[in-house]
This record gives sequence, C-alpha cells and structure tokens, in this order.
Amino acid sequence: MRAMQAYHGGCHCGALRITFETAREPAELQRRACQCSFCRAHNGVTVSDPDGAIRVDAKADKLVRYQFGLKVSDFLICGNCGVYVGAIYFEGDEAWGVVNVNALDERNSFSAAIDAISYDGETPGSRGDRRKTKWTPVHAFNVA
Repeated sequence: MRAMQAYHGGCHCGALRITFETAREPAELQRRACQCSFCRAHNGVTVSDPDGAIRVDAKADKLVRYQFGLKVSDFLICGNCGVYVGAIYFEGDEAWGVVNVNALDERNSFSAAIDAISYDGETPGSRGDRRKTKWTPVHAFNVA
C-alpha cells in the first residue's frame, strides 16, 4: 500500500482550510454528487476514504456550520466568500467527514466518474451509520 498523501484546499478567501489524507490514488476514489438541493446549488462533488483522515482549520468568525434536512451533519461554509468545503458528522467525541473536491487545490487529480446519488429515504440512524462506515475520520477540527 502506498503512503498517505495529503491534499490541501479551502475556501476562496483562506478563512477555512481543509486537508484530506488518503493512501489511495485520487483517481480511484469515488466522486459523489449528492442530489439534494443544497449540494446541487453548490455544485458539490465529494470524496471520502474510511482509512484516511481530514483536518479542518477555520477562523471562528468566518465559519458557518449549516444544517438542513435531517440535521445530523454540519456543512462547512465560509461566511465571507461562501465556499462549501465539506461536511462533518459528529457522534460523541468522534467525527467523520467528506471533502468537496472542488475546494481542493489538487481537484484535477480526482478524476473518477461522478456518481449522482440520492439519499432520500434514509432515517437519521441509517444516515449516521452510513457516514461512520463510508466517510473519512476527522482527526482535527480547529476553530480559532
């Protein structure tokens, strides 16, 4: 297996920074386009790796933690420039997330076909279970 590689990105103004680490080749990671109204409006295309890691560094006065639908995750948006960088699901002291590929500096490295996916019909419990098994563990969530 190859070593972990870090992919960096964030919002346009730099107030939200995100790092996605994976040992998988970026072109092998499934890219998903959720069909909910939020993701469609933001043109979100997400990736995750259950064996990887995510780090978020945000300026407290710029971070918007938006919830909608089942209200089980925080969608991270810059309150200054409006960029959606990813989403995080919290359960106790643990968290899992997805990264919006379009917010990564190396976005062109993630070239797998984009799968349009609908999560309609999930319950809060089944949505949480899916996220804990499919999303990436969040190793650091720093808001200062």
